This record gives sequence, structure tokens and C-alpha cells, in this order.
Amino acid sequence: MPESAVVSVDMYVFRTTPEGLKHLLMRRAAGRLYEGSWRMVAGKINDGEQAWQAAVRELWEETGLTPISLFAVPSANHFYEWQTDRLQLIPAFAAEVAGDPQLNEEHDRFEWLQMGDAVRRLAWPEQQRLLRLVDELVREDRVPPSVRIPV
Repeated sequence: MPESAVVSVDMYVFRTTPEGLKHLLMRRAAGRLYEGSWRMVAGKINDGEQAWQAAVRELWEETGLTPISLFAVPSANHFYEWQTDRLQLIPAFAAEVAGDPQLNEEHDRFEWLQMGDAVRRLAWPEQQRLLRLVDELVREDRVPPSVRIPV
């Protein structure tokens, strides 16, 4: 039977513009895991850290940005990793930010994209589903109060 563990987080970053809601995607740099793929902010949870704290830390480390608002997406990324016989369960968070990212060595490019274009850039179906959910919740002002995280 496969194990399940929560060891990493996904962070969907967005901002409101005159053209509407835009989502931040970053391209993984050469020599990195998932090289050349477009991704949202993601990373490991450190010992003693809560998942939401890891998401905020990863946002800062990968972009230099801090959230204006933050919420736990009321769903999670999940997939089976055959190499480790492990079911990955990844909490998802969303953050509104202002300004452009300052990329670290993990990424070589960024773009702010509307939902349709962003979904087409993401390779993983669960990430596509979660980005659509974030877009819908924010655009329709339906983020449940119970998932909002004070920042």
C-alpha cells in the first residue's frame, strides 16, 4: 500500500490589473528539476513549519514578494509517484501580490497570464484544476472566510 505524506506546498500567485486577474507563472531554469517547465511557486515544508508558513516563505525565496492577501485553497494537489510508491498530497495556497518578482536561481523567466493562457502552460492536470479554482474564487469574490489566512 502506498504511503502518503505532506512534505511540500503549492502557491498560486495572482494580481488584479486593468485587464483583469493575472496569474504568475515562472519557467524552471536549466539544470533544475522540471527544467523548462512553467510552474507556480512551490517548495518543501521545513521541520517545525506549518504548510501555510512554508508557502509564504517559498513565495519570498522564489520571488521576493510578500502577500497582500492569502488563503488556503479549499482543495489540494494530489498524485501517485510510482518511483517512491507514495501518494503525494500537496496543500495549495493562493496569494495576491503587488509588483513583479525578482527571480532566484530556480527560474529564468516569469509571465503574468490570464487564466486560460496560464492553464495551457501548466503540464499537470491537478495544477490546472487548482489554478482554475483559484481564478474562479477570486474573480467571483467567493473565497470562504474560513480559509483566509491573516497576513
